[in-house]
Amino acid sequence: MKSYCFANNQIISAQKAVLHPMDIGLIRGYGIFDFFRTSNYVPLFLSDYLDRFIRSAAKTRLPLKLSKEELAAVILELIKKNNLKFGGIRMLLTGGVSENHFSPVEGSLFIFCEDLDFPSHEKYEKGVKLLSVEHVRAIADIKTTNYTLPVWHSGDWKSKGAEDVIYHHEELISESSRSNIFMIKNGEIATPDSHILHGITRKRVLEISGKVNVRPIKFEEILAADELFMTSTTKKILPITQIDNFKIGSGKPGSETKLLIEKFKEMEAKSSG
Repeated sequence: MKSYCFANNQIISAQKAVLHPMDIGLIRGYGIFDFFRTSNYVPLFLSDYLDRFIRSAAKTRLPLKLSKEELAAVILELIKKNNLKFGGIRMLLTGGVSENHFSPVEGSLFIFCEDLDFPSHEKYEKGVKLLSVEHVRAIADIKTTNYTLPVWHSGDWKSKGAEDVIYHHEELISESSRSNIFMIKNGEIATPDSHILHGITRKRVLEISGKVNVRPIKFEEILAADELFMTSTTKKILPITQIDNFKIGSGKPGSETKLLIEKFKEMEAKSSG
Protein backbone atom coordinates (compact mmCIF):
# COMPACT_ATOMS: atom_id res chain seq x y z
CA MET A 1 0.00 0.00 0.00
CA LYS A 2 1.29 3.44 -0.92
CA SER A 3 1.81 6.39 1.42
CA TYR A 4 -1.41 8.34 0.80
CA CYS A 5 -5.05 7.29 0.65
CA PHE A 6 -8.51 8.82 0.76
CA ALA A 7 -10.30 8.23 4.08
CA ASN A 8 -12.37 10.31 6.49
CA ASN A 9 -13.40 12.42 3.49
CA GLN A 10 -9.86 13.62 2.84
CA ILE A 11 -6.47 12.54 1.56
CA ILE A 12 -4.40 11.37 4.53
CA SER A 13 -1.48 9.11 5.37
CA ALA A 14 -2.53 5.53 4.59
CA GLN A 15 -1.32 4.48 8.05
CA LYS A 16 -4.02 6.64 9.63
CA ALA A 17 -6.94 5.02 7.77
CA VAL A 18 -9.24 3.24 10.25
CA LEU A 19 -12.52 1.32 10.18
CA HIS A 20 -14.90 0.94 13.12
CA PRO A 21 -14.94 -2.73 14.21
CA MET A 22 -18.76 -2.77 14.22
CA ASP A 23 -19.05 -1.59 10.62
CA ILE A 24 -21.24 -4.12 8.80
CA GLY A 25 -18.61 -4.16 6.08
CA LEU A 26 -16.60 -6.11 8.64
CA ILE A 27 -19.14 -7.98 10.77
CA ARG A 28 -21.52 -8.83 7.90
CA GLY A 29 -19.21 -8.63 4.89
CA TYR A 30 -21.51 -5.99 3.38
CA GLY A 31 -19.68 -3.53 1.19
CA ILE A 32 -18.56 -2.87 -2.36
CA PHE A 33 -15.23 -2.24 -4.03
CA ASP A 34 -13.64 -1.74 -7.40
CA PHE A 35 -10.10 -1.99 -8.66
CA PHE A 36 -8.33 -0.61 -11.70
CA ARG A 37 -4.83 0.05 -12.95
CA THR A 38 -2.68 3.00 -13.87
CA SER A 39 -0.37 2.97 -16.87
CA ASN A 40 2.08 5.83 -17.32
CA TYR A 41 0.14 7.71 -14.59
CA VAL A 42 -3.15 7.31 -16.49
CA PRO A 43 -6.02 5.49 -14.72
CA LEU A 44 -7.05 3.04 -17.44
CA PHE A 45 -10.72 3.06 -18.49
CA LEU A 46 -11.51 5.19 -15.41
CA SER A 47 -14.97 6.28 -16.55
CA ASP A 48 -16.16 2.68 -16.88
CA TYR A 49 -14.85 1.71 -13.45
CA LEU A 50 -16.42 4.74 -11.77
CA ASP A 51 -19.76 4.04 -13.47
CA ARG A 52 -19.69 0.45 -12.17
CA PHE A 53 -18.74 1.57 -8.66
CA ILE A 54 -21.59 4.10 -8.59
CA ARG A 55 -24.04 1.47 -9.88
CA SER A 56 -22.87 -1.00 -7.24
CA ALA A 57 -23.41 1.60 -4.51
CA ALA A 58 -26.93 2.32 -5.73
CA LYS A 59 -27.86 -1.36 -6.03
CA THR A 60 -26.57 -2.15 -2.54
CA ARG A 61 -28.27 0.97 -1.08
CA LEU A 62 -24.97 2.37 0.16
CA PRO A 63 -24.80 6.18 0.30
CA LEU A 64 -22.00 7.57 -1.87
CA LYS A 65 -21.51 11.27 -1.27
CA LEU A 66 -18.93 11.98 -3.96
CA SER A 67 -19.99 12.44 -7.56
CA LYS A 68 -18.25 10.76 -10.48
CA GLU A 69 -16.30 13.96 -11.14
CA GLU A 70 -15.28 14.29 -7.50
CA LEU A 71 -14.14 10.66 -7.34
CA ALA A 72 -12.06 11.17 -10.46
CA ALA A 73 -10.44 14.29 -8.99
CA VAL A 74 -9.49 12.43 -5.79
CA ILE A 75 -8.03 9.56 -7.81
CA LEU A 76 -5.92 11.86 -9.98
CA GLU A 77 -4.60 13.62 -6.87
CA LEU A 78 -3.71 10.28 -5.25
CA ILE A 79 -1.87 9.16 -8.39
CA LYS A 80 0.17 12.36 -8.25
CA LYS A 81 0.92 12.22 -4.50
CA ASN A 82 1.86 8.53 -4.63
CA ASN A 83 3.81 8.85 -7.89
CA LEU A 84 1.79 5.88 -9.15
CA LYS A 85 3.11 5.45 -12.68
CA PHE A 86 2.17 1.76 -12.83
CA GLY A 87 0.02 0.32 -10.07
CA GLY A 88 -3.45 -0.42 -8.78
CA ILE A 89 -6.18 1.72 -7.25
CA ARG A 90 -8.75 0.20 -4.92
CA MET A 91 -12.04 1.91 -4.03
CA LEU A 92 -13.96 0.57 -1.04
CA LEU A 93 -17.35 1.59 0.36
CA THR A 94 -18.49 -0.06 3.59
CA GLY A 95 -21.96 -0.73 4.97
CA GLY A 96 -21.52 1.53 7.99
CA VAL A 97 -22.25 1.20 11.70
CA SER A 98 -26.00 0.65 12.02
CA GLU A 99 -28.17 0.47 15.13
CA ASN A 100 -29.32 -3.07 14.42
CA HIS A 101 -25.85 -4.19 13.24
CA PHE A 102 -27.44 -5.41 10.02
CA SER A 103 -29.03 -2.74 7.84
CA PRO A 104 -26.75 -0.57 5.67
CA VAL A 105 -26.36 3.08 6.60
CA GLU A 106 -23.82 5.74 5.68
CA GLY A 107 -20.48 3.96 5.64
CA SER A 108 -16.86 4.82 4.96
CA LEU A 109 -15.28 5.46 1.58
CA PHE A 110 -11.64 4.52 1.14
CA ILE A 111 -9.41 4.84 -1.91
CA PHE A 112 -5.99 3.18 -1.75
CA CYS A 113 -3.05 3.02 -4.16
CA GLU A 114 -1.18 -0.27 -4.38
CA ASP A 115 1.71 -2.01 -6.07
CA LEU A 116 0.53 -4.49 -8.69
CA ASP A 117 1.83 -7.87 -9.75
CA PHE A 118 0.66 -9.65 -12.88
CA PRO A 119 0.76 -13.42 -13.45
CA SER A 120 4.19 -14.68 -14.45
CA HIS A 121 5.32 -14.65 -18.08
CA GLU A 122 5.29 -18.46 -17.95
CA LYS A 123 1.53 -18.49 -17.29
CA TYR A 124 0.87 -16.47 -20.44
CA GLU A 125 3.18 -18.76 -22.41
CA LYS A 126 1.78 -22.06 -21.11
CA GLY A 127 -1.70 -21.17 -19.91
CA VAL A 128 -3.23 -21.95 -16.53
CA LYS A 129 -5.41 -24.57 -14.89
CA LEU A 130 -8.82 -23.94 -13.31
CA LEU A 131 -10.79 -26.16 -10.94
CA SER A 132 -14.52 -26.54 -11.52
CA VAL A 133 -16.83 -25.63 -8.64
CA GLU A 134 -20.61 -25.92 -8.62
CA HIS A 135 -21.68 -22.47 -7.50
CA VAL A 136 -23.49 -19.30 -8.59
CA ARG A 137 -22.16 -16.11 -7.06
CA ALA A 138 -24.80 -14.08 -5.23
CA ILE A 139 -25.77 -10.77 -6.89
CA ALA A 140 -22.98 -11.39 -9.38
CA ASP A 141 -23.44 -8.08 -11.21
CA ILE A 142 -22.30 -6.17 -8.10
CA LYS A 143 -18.65 -6.11 -7.09
CA THR A 144 -19.18 -6.87 -3.41
CA THR A 145 -16.49 -7.44 -0.79
CA ASN A 146 -17.84 -10.91 0.01
CA TYR A 147 -15.11 -13.26 -1.27
CA THR A 148 -15.42 -15.82 1.53
CA LEU A 149 -15.93 -18.82 -0.75
CA PRO A 150 -13.05 -18.24 -3.18
CA VAL A 151 -10.68 -17.32 -0.35
CA TRP A 152 -11.62 -20.62 1.33
CA HIS A 153 -11.19 -22.49 -1.96
CA SER A 154 -7.82 -20.86 -2.67
CA GLY A 155 -5.93 -23.21 -0.37
CA ASP A 156 -7.27 -26.16 -2.37
CA TRP A 157 -6.56 -24.76 -5.82
CA LYS A 158 -3.03 -23.72 -4.93
CA SER A 159 -2.24 -27.23 -3.68
CA LYS A 160 -3.49 -28.62 -7.01
CA GLY A 161 -1.50 -26.26 -9.18
CA ALA A 162 -4.52 -24.24 -10.30
CA GLU A 163 -4.80 -20.51 -10.88
CA ASP A 164 -8.42 -20.22 -9.79
CA VAL A 165 -11.85 -21.82 -10.11
CA ILE A 166 -14.58 -21.82 -12.74
CA TYR A 167 -18.18 -21.71 -11.51
CA HIS A 168 -20.93 -23.81 -13.06
CA HIS A 169 -24.52 -24.64 -12.10
CA GLU A 170 -27.18 -26.77 -13.80
CA GLU A 171 -24.76 -27.54 -16.67
CA LEU A 172 -23.99 -23.84 -17.40
CA ILE A 173 -20.80 -21.98 -16.59
CA SER A 174 -20.73 -18.38 -15.38
CA GLU A 175 -17.33 -16.99 -14.40
CA SER A 176 -14.20 -17.49 -12.36
CA SER A 177 -13.98 -16.08 -8.83
CA ARG A 178 -12.30 -12.89 -10.07
CA SER A 179 -12.44 -13.11 -13.87
CA ASN A 180 -14.73 -13.48 -16.84
CA ILE A 181 -14.51 -16.49 -19.17
CA PHE A 182 -14.32 -16.65 -22.98
CA MET A 183 -14.21 -19.71 -25.23
CA ILE A 184 -13.31 -20.16 -28.89
CA LYS A 185 -14.67 -23.02 -30.99
CA ASN A 186 -14.38 -23.28 -34.77
CA GLY A 187 -13.51 -19.59 -34.94
CA GLU A 188 -16.53 -18.46 -32.88
CA ILE A 189 -15.82 -16.49 -29.71
CA ALA A 190 -18.43 -16.86 -26.98
CA THR A 191 -18.84 -15.71 -23.39
CA PRO A 192 -21.56 -16.34 -20.75
CA ASP A 193 -24.52 -13.99 -20.60
CA SER A 194 -25.78 -14.36 -17.01
CA HIS A 195 -24.71 -14.73 -13.38
CA ILE A 196 -21.56 -12.72 -14.12
CA LEU A 197 -19.87 -9.50 -13.17
CA HIS A 198 -19.76 -7.32 -16.26
CA GLY A 199 -16.01 -6.86 -16.23
CA ILE A 200 -14.38 -3.80 -17.74
CA THR A 201 -11.67 -5.92 -19.37
CA ARG A 202 -14.47 -8.17 -20.66
CA LYS A 203 -16.06 -5.08 -22.21
CA ARG A 204 -12.79 -4.16 -23.92
CA VAL A 205 -12.40 -7.70 -25.29
CA LEU A 206 -15.93 -7.55 -26.69
CA GLU A 207 -14.88 -4.37 -28.51
CA ILE A 208 -11.63 -5.64 -30.00
CA SER A 209 -12.96 -9.11 -30.88
CA GLY A 210 -15.52 -8.00 -33.39
CA LYS A 211 -18.41 -10.41 -33.18
CA VAL A 212 -18.75 -12.29 -29.88
CA ASN A 213 -21.67 -14.60 -29.14
CA VAL A 214 -22.91 -13.66 -25.66
CA ARG A 215 -24.99 -16.66 -24.68
CA PRO A 216 -25.45 -19.53 -22.22
CA ILE A 217 -22.44 -21.87 -22.35
CA LYS A 218 -22.60 -25.44 -21.12
CA PHE A 219 -19.79 -26.85 -19.02
CA GLU A 220 -19.29 -29.65 -21.56
CA GLU A 221 -18.73 -27.02 -24.26
CA ILE A 222 -15.69 -25.51 -22.60
CA LEU A 223 -14.11 -28.94 -22.22
CA ALA A 224 -14.42 -29.34 -26.00
CA ALA A 225 -13.31 -25.78 -26.80
CA ASP A 226 -10.41 -25.05 -29.12
CA GLU A 227 -9.24 -22.20 -26.90
CA LEU A 228 -10.24 -20.78 -23.54
CA PHE A 229 -9.18 -17.64 -21.71
CA MET A 230 -10.05 -15.46 -18.74
CA THR A 231 -10.14 -11.67 -18.49
CA SER A 232 -9.72 -9.29 -15.55
CA THR A 233 -8.01 -6.08 -14.51
CA THR A 234 -5.07 -7.89 -12.94
CA LYS A 235 -4.78 -10.68 -15.54
CA LYS A 236 -5.70 -8.80 -18.72
CA ILE A 237 -6.18 -11.81 -21.08
CA LEU A 238 -4.83 -15.04 -19.60
CA PRO A 239 -5.03 -18.35 -21.53
CA ILE A 240 -6.64 -21.37 -19.85
CA THR A 241 -5.25 -24.71 -21.00
CA GLN A 242 -6.70 -27.10 -18.43
CA ILE A 243 -9.96 -27.57 -16.49
CA ASP A 244 -9.61 -30.12 -13.69
CA ASN A 245 -7.86 -33.02 -15.47
CA PHE A 246 -9.13 -32.07 -18.95
CA LYS A 247 -6.78 -30.51 -21.49
CA ILE A 248 -8.27 -27.64 -23.48
CA GLY A 249 -7.60 -27.82 -27.21
CA SER A 250 -3.93 -28.55 -27.87
CA GLY A 251 -3.06 -27.88 -24.24
CA LYS A 252 -1.27 -24.68 -25.27
CA PRO A 253 -2.46 -21.08 -25.72
CA GLY A 254 -4.11 -20.80 -29.13
CA SER A 255 -3.37 -18.40 -31.97
CA GLU A 256 -6.63 -16.46 -31.66
CA THR A 257 -6.09 -15.90 -27.94
CA LYS A 258 -2.55 -14.67 -28.64
CA LEU A 259 -3.91 -12.28 -31.27
CA LEU A 260 -6.41 -10.84 -28.78
CA ILE A 261 -3.62 -10.38 -26.23
CA GLU A 262 -1.71 -8.28 -28.77
CA LYS A 263 -4.81 -6.26 -29.70
CA PHE A 264 -5.47 -5.57 -26.02
CA LYS A 265 -1.88 -4.36 -25.57
CA GLU A 266 -2.37 -1.94 -28.46
CA MET A 267 -5.65 -0.65 -26.99
CA GLU A 268 -4.05 -0.17 -23.60
CA ALA A 269 -1.08 1.67 -25.10
CA LYS A 270 -3.41 4.10 -26.89
CA SER A 271 -5.45 4.64 -23.72
CA SER A 272 -2.38 5.46 -21.64
CA GLY A 273 -0.95 7.85 -24.20
